[in-house]
Amino acid sequence: MSNIEERLLNAVREGITQDRLPMPTLPEVALRIQELASDENVSASRMASEISRDPATAARLLKIANSASQRALRKIDNLQMAIARLGMDLTSSIVTSLTMTQLFRARSSIVDQQLKASWVRSQEVAAMAHVMAAHYTALKPELAMLAGLTHEIGALPILRLADDMPEISKDPAALERVLTQLHPRIGCLVLRMWKFPAETVDVPMQHLDFARRHDGPADYADVITVANLQCHVGGNTRLAKIDRTGVPAFEKLDISPEVDVIESEDIGGEFKETRALLAA
Repeated sequence: MSNIEERLLNAVREGITQDRLPMPTLPEVALRIQELASDENVSASRMASEISRDPATAARLLKIANSASQRALRKIDNLQMAIARLGMDLTSSIVTSLTMTQLFRARSSIVDQQLKASWVRSQEVAAMAHVMAAHYTALKPELAMLAGLTHEIGALPILRLADDMPEISKDPAALERVLTQLHPRIGCLVLRMWKFPAETVDVPMQHLDFARRHDGPADYADVITVANLQCHVGGNTRLAKIDRTGVPAFEKLDISPEVDVIESEDIGGEFKETRALLAA
């Protein structure tokens, strides 16, 4: 273990035990929209009123809604129409994605690269999870998307500490090792702090337990496990080398571990469309 790695590990562990870890704060508009979306009686008008308080998010949501309805004859020119087109749950997930983007920034070039890479992966896994939940489970696709967006959220507090350590640039591999070791546990802490749905708060840890078995149908951790591994197919990463034939989550989704679902015309097309929405 390098000196830099040891220092960063100690800083993170002390932050956890002393409750001083620099936890990220979910933007207020995302918190409000998530709370509204959980209310079955909320109207599109009420949701639009809240989103309009953040003009930048409102403008981007309109752009996304129009992008998602390219085949529609009528252009969407107000938030209420956009929400009606996208649906409450998908609107909530997209707003969360839009506002979370601002969290993935840093001063150090090494840390900034890690943050951006983590956010790109999260969007890809979120898009894949949305499609897979819709096709292979009875779970809510939008909640699967939210779980995908936040499955690496535990990296943020670690990277914020690393951003204050200029010497980290001398050993970027040490940063990667610390992230791999600690981000799952910290991710669960962040999601509990954010008061995310109970079904998703343990996903940061559970989705990396490739031997995990449980009773009942597929859950959100199963979806993120499979979505994450699918997004690494053909790559040269640690996850690309996992023996998928021994991962029970594929059985839960009734998907062959040998199949690259992106190659499927329907699923591949939906994945690309959803990925484009999140990246808009």
